[in-house]
Amino acid sequence: MYLEHFGLREAPFRITPHTEFFFAGANRGATLDALAYAISNDEGIVKVSGEVGSGKTMLCRMLLEKLSPDFETVFLANPSLTREEILFAIASELKAPLPDERTRLLLGALQDRLIEIYASGRRVVVLIDEAHAMPPETLEEIRLLSNLETSRHKLVKIALFGQPELDQHLSNPSMRQLRERITHNFALEPLRRNDVGAYLMFRLRAAGYRGPDLFTPAARQLISDASEGLTRRINILADKALLAAFSEGGHMIDARQVKAAIADAQFGPMRSTPPSWQLRAGVGAAALIVVAALAYFAGTHTGAEAPLNAAASANLPTVASNDPAAPTRAREPATPQPMDGANRGDTSSTPASAQAGLPAATPAPPAASPTLLPAVAVATAPPSAGISKTLEERLGASEEWLRRAPDTHHFIQLFSTDASNRAAAERFLGNVQQHLDPEQIHVYRSALSGREKIGVIYGDYPSVAAAESALARLPAAIRESRPYVRQVSKLR
Repeated sequence: MYLEHFGLREAPFRITPHTEFFFAGANRGATLDALAYAISNDEGIVKVSGEVGSGKTMLCRMLLEKLSPDFETVFLANPSLTREEILFAIASELKAPLPDERTRLLLGALQDRLIEIYASGRRVVVLIDEAHAMPPETLEEIRLLSNLETSRHKLVKIALFGQPELDQHLSNPSMRQLRERITHNFALEPLRRNDVGAYLMFRLRAAGYRGPDLFTPAARQLISDASEGLTRRINILADKALLAAFSEGGHMIDARQVKAAIADAQFGPMRSTPPSWQLRAGVGAAALIVVAALAYFAGTHTGAEAPLNAAASANLPTVASNDPAAPTRAREPATPQPMDGANRGDTSSTPASAQAGLPAATPAPPAASPTLLPAVAVATAPPSAGISKTLEERLGASEEWLRRAPDTHHFIQLFSTDASNRAAAERFLGNVQQHLDPEQIHVYRSALSGREKIGVIYGDYPSVAAAESALARLPAAIRESRPYVRQVSKLR
């Protein structure tokens, strides 16, 4: 009803998953990259947990599109099946011959088909949505399915998407064998308040809107609070608020329209205590898988620079470890990052040191830093006045370095921002020069991602292994900003 009124091409806030409306901010894009890496390079079961309406199905659909063409994918949207029915569903999707005596012969027929697919150079991944609804005996069948393998490789990869109740089911002692086969646990968290405005504007732009922000700061705050950061609830409230503004003939959504939408939606509060996946996070495993995933993304993404927003880089996805020896910490409450009052949704006003986790230029309470790895130290002599260079000087010097660096070499991406945010890049550069060898710091300008960007990178390594080794030895203050490895060819 309101599309023409607001200059929209299509409805921006539908609740059905539409991959063109996938919001890559607030860790969603980074989680997708890490998830694709885990499925492509690991042999255990992958689990994604998230509250009702947090975007699990959208993430699952995006994963189906992101996986390489050599994957045979099976997507099960209704897992409320018996153990025989789920085997039948998978075998049917893979076009395996279905014997009459299914109970006794179905698993053997499915294994034969998986071996045939593997021999053709293809891989199989089974994506199960709403996995919390699976009966215990069906979950056990999933465990047995994950046992199918050749002498060297698993024949099928499995990804489970479910609500926090899935974690509760898996905590049962009878599920310990399946639980031990889950090598990666991803938590899809609600959007923080500062992300809600960016999410609303992204959906409007994806639907064809080209005007100024339709939602006032008061409206965005009300939507954030009432939705509890859940994207489905945000969509419902935003759609109702747009309809209310349209019925009044207005073109701005303020607190009045949102309050009417909240009253109409009648949302109840979510769980009063945080689910278990918000309370446990393996620090070491989280850093390793995310760094590896981003390195994978940088190595396989073609034709565009892999964007890394400075604010997003400090909030990568949480991946819990199954290793009981891995250190754990309680998740901190989701609090907004410090912003200028007039630009609470604009990270360009945030100091680069705050965005990237580096020590601030002005005195501030010291933040806890991870313990340095026991490895050979990276050269980090403090720069002298003669060595320290401005942004312009480094841009010129880096152009020469980029001309002669081989395409197959690698570097460490430290920071990236829009070219218009030059002051943030200069502040970041001033901080990072205090921690790393200044002669190894390069600054580039690129428009490969469709937008003019400035990036700060470090080092020149002949292989990805050498770059990852150097990454692990970076000072703790630098590693807090979540740097990652990229290939020189991705800058050209």
